[in-house]
Amino acid sequence: MALQCGIVGLPNVGKSTLFNCLSNAKAQAANFPFCTIEPNVGVITVPDERLMKLAEIDKPQRVIPTTVEIVDIAGLVKGASKGEGLGNKFLANIRETDAILHVLRCFDDENVVHVDGNVNPVRDKEIIDFELQLKDLDTVERQLTKVQKQAQTGGDKQAKRLYDILLQYKTVLEQGKSARTVKLDNKDDRKLAADLFLLTNKPVLYVCNVDENSAVTGNAYVDQVREAIKEEGADLLVIAAKIESEISELDTYEERQMFLEEIGLQESGVVRLIKSAYHLLDLQTYFTTGADETRAWTFTRGSKAPQCAGIIHTDFERGFIRAEVIKYTDYVRLGSEAACREAGKIGIEGKEYVVQDGDILHFRFNV
Repeated sequence: MALQCGIVGLPNVGKSTLFNCLSNAKAQAANFPFCTIEPNVGVITVPDERLMKLAEIDKPQRVIPTTVEIVDIAGLVKGASKGEGLGNKFLANIRETDAILHVLRCFDDENVVHVDGNVNPVRDKEIIDFELQLKDLDTVERQLTKVQKQAQTGGDKQAKRLYDILLQYKTVLEQGKSARTVKLDNKDDRKLAADLFLLTNKPVLYVCNVDENSAVTGNAYVDQVREAIKEEGADLLVIAAKIESEISELDTYEERQMFLEEIGLQESGVVRLIKSAYHLLDLQTYFTTGADETRAWTFTRGSKAPQCAGIIHTDFERGFIRAEVIKYTDYVRLGSEAACREAGKIGIEGKEYVVQDGDILHFRFNV
């Protein structure tokens, strides 16, 4: 399940510095616009203490965590929706991602040039929002032209439904709001909306890049962003990318933890960001474990057992019979699959079982 989060933002806000902290891939972090011309892709391990605990119990030959792809996308400027700067490339790259990590500069530093002359994260956010909204409005208007006749005269119920959805999007986009502010309750409507691939319909996490002194508490810039996004239903994360860069260069886990404690943090911003990106995509984790391998598997929240089986192999879904389910807390408390079986803590579930985050699963199938 190769799901991607795209890191976006204006030039010189700290995107590439943050990407370098997240990945072994080294995007060029330079003090000028467009230093990242092709998107840099990093496959990022999702930290999960539960996986390590299961590995301690079973002592397998292999431990395989789950991952998310992070894409560092070229900086955007005003006019991108009309192809200015690297606008077309930026918009094409962001369209391919599943979620957006929007980095905003929330620090003062006279040595780092701001593309618009001064630090104003809310203005910066609005520049990118505006460009994405313009592109989405263009997409919506073109789709409206295509389906209008079918919707109004052809008796096509689906075309009529799509036409109504497009009108809702057109209204909010013309008001300077993002498509994600439209709430569609009907599952079929959400599917029609998803097929439009609107840029501002993607889930977004605003990442406020602050100075060291603001890493724990945030600052006035962060407060301004929080106020600006309060009606969006978006999340916000405070991170000091420069400090994270220094932490990533330390050799041992103990050194990194000592550094974090000195500045008042329990967990690094990078770890918090990866976890936030994972949840932003509405993902959860189930586990398989034994002497050979302890592994974390990514699934979309709400998936049923056969779909989760299919993540391992399509044959598992095609020939699904049942799932044997052990709750993580029971496995850790009792210490083995055999002990869980003896204690009656293995549930037998069928095709309608909705897999829960942290479930330990064993699938029975026949093809």
